[in-house]
Amino acid sequence: MARLDDDKAEDIVVIDLKDRSSVADCLIVASGRSHRHVGALADHLLRLLKDIGYGKVRVQGTQTCDWVLIDAGDVIVHLFRPEVRSFYNLEKIWSVEPASRAIAN
Repeated sequence: MARLDDDKAEDIVVIDLKDRSSVADCLIVASGRSHRHVGALADHLLRLLKDIGYGKVRVQGTQTCDWVLIDAGDVIVHLFRPEVRSFYNLEKIWSVEPASRAIAN
């Protein structure tokens, strides 16, 4: 999560799935400002995961960088361009408000 913050990811939301799903323990959702920013966020995160010992991370979406999915086993990361994130609205599926909307209320 610190890596995403350092790389200026926007609206970072961490969803605890421990008691809600057997797929993963944690889901992280964040936005990048553009295709290039989403790609850079994914690249930096993948390098970090490799450096700390996650060798078999599965990745999808790096061709277009509208939505990149990084599956590191217990942690799943979704990186979106803002309009794509708004369309899929994963936070609503898991009943969690994005940070920017929670602050506004």
